[in-house]
Amino acid sequence: MQQLGNKLSVTKQGILDIEKREKDGSITLKSLRELGRVLDMELVYGFVPKDGSLEALIEKKALELASKIVLHTSNTTKSEDQENSKERIEKAIQERAEDIKNKMPKILWN
Repeated sequence: MQQLGNKLSVTKQGILDIEKREKDGSITLKSLRELGRVLDMELVYGFVPKDGSLEALIEKKALELASKIVLHTSNTTKSEDQENSKERIEKAIQERAEDIKNKMPKILWN
């Protein structure tokens, strides 16, 4: 703490305050950048999908959107006594999801 405090020109208490703010989530990006600077490091931050990858997130959202579209259409035809089989509906969802992933419409992120 003493060495870091010297590099930042703050006391040990100042370092403890920084650590407390980091722990409770109130530290600023400015403070983190300054810490990185004195440690000869660069601050990097960003968003990471909860599913582990951007591809998995896109797949999930495309399937959700495709399901809404296909099931809405299926319900419309069902009311007209033209019901589709579960297999046909699932195939239509998969095909629509692939189309959505290829085109990446803005609606995918709604």
